[in-house]
Amino acid sequence: MAGGRRARQETRREIEQFLSIGPVQVAELDLPGARDAEDRGTADTEGVELRPGPGGAPITSGSVFVLVRRAGRPVGTLLGQVPDGADPVAVLAGLARELPPQAPPEPLPVPPSASVVVATRERAGRLARALDSLLAQDHPDFEIVVVDNAPVTEETRELVERKYGERVRYVCEPVPGLAIAHNRGLAAVHGRVVAFTDDDVVADPRWLTELTAPFAADPGLGCATGLILPARLRTPAQVLLESHGGFAKGFVPRTYDPARPPADEPLFPFTAGRFGSGANMAFRTSLLRAVGGFDPATGAGTRARGGDDLYGFVRVLAEGRRLRYTPSALVWHHHRETWRDLETQAYGYGAGLTAYLTAILVNRPALLPAFLARVPGGLAHARGLTAVRGPEAGDGAGAAGGGAGAGVPGGHDSRTHPWPRRLSRLQRRGMLYGPVGYLRARRALRTVGLEAR
Repeated sequence: MAGGRRARQETRREIEQFLSIGPVQVAELDLPGARDAEDRGTADTEGVELRPGPGGAPITSGSVFVLVRRAGRPVGTLLGQVPDGADPVAVLAGLARELPPQAPPEPLPVPPSASVVVATRERAGRLARALDSLLAQDHPDFEIVVVDNAPVTEETRELVERKYGERVRYVCEPVPGLAIAHNRGLAAVHGRVVAFTDDDVVADPRWLTELTAPFAADPGLGCATGLILPARLRTPAQVLLESHGGFAKGFVPRTYDPARPPADEPLFPFTAGRFGSGANMAFRTSLLRAVGGFDPATGAGTRARGGDDLYGFVRVLAEGRRLRYTPSALVWHHHRETWRDLETQAYGYGAGLTAYLTAILVNRPALLPAFLARVPGGLAHARGLTAVRGPEAGDGAGAAGGGAGAGVPGGHDSRTHPWPRRLSRLQRRGMLYGPVGYLRARRALRTVGLEAR
């Protein structure tokens, strides 16, 4: 009884601390072409463009999370403080020029034909925003397919038919589950590469080109992922999530090759969360179909709660194909907004992680020896994932050119606010539940005439 009372008191204190987190403005700062080293840190604003993040208000004084671009290309993030009365462009441009220089990008080949699948359920307003950004892509040959998952109204179908007509194809999947919806989209597409994103994103105009062009350059590439940054940091929940890494994986391109396991990833390929997220991923269509698509017993909307994207990444790597992380392929994600949302998300992330691992071992038992060899390290990794993490040293105003800067929202594993014990406990509970949830989801599939992959 006393222990439960202490836990409730601790949770109340954490919520009070959580509610004290202030909003952060989101902006993009585009610097002109490469500068000499001696010009870095100057206050020159010639050719500099500052604009708010998607749907945001003009930038004023206060805290600002900034995506820094160099001649349009994303190169880093920073968290700056604009004093009252100061010019935001001058302040933020000075900080941006302190980012480490990066090598110029290699020329992109002509991307293959592509299909974009957006699974949605009763969120027509958000979907319209996402579709508007997808229709503005500069890719030369692509289609968009909306999969309406277990709809209860006609709102999504009516939106697509009324506003987008023949520019967007509508498909209905009556069985709930994100992986099931993605598989329905996979069956319907025509592109050589199939990309997946969510209905709560705004895609950068070059997103699809940057995400799919690597498939033309590398015949052995099976999957590509990209950068996910916050569209808004208005609520404590959004700031807290992003201050602990959010969905970002940094600004350094990387190729994961099962023939050459990365030395800095001893749990490879089972730490699939490091490769990317389902809001920004693409697969070679023929390969994803050949491996059976996503396991329908995983994903949001099922009892497994998640893990469908991680399952897809590991299935591709298990086939000997490479995975490419491409930070120039950018989408802006609208994070969840409330404490209750974070509780649901923490539990779901934990459940999805162990559910996907269960799915991999059930469907690919040949991977069991490799998995067992990594169990000790995996347990340590799991403890780290659910640790009560405090803020990093410093004032949280550093830069994150490589995605791991000092306390910058958008930097992978960065921290500017303590992670509540309540959320850590929920994530651990989710991890314990995940295998059970996956097995229950498999049984539930049989009642609707489906089988897990």
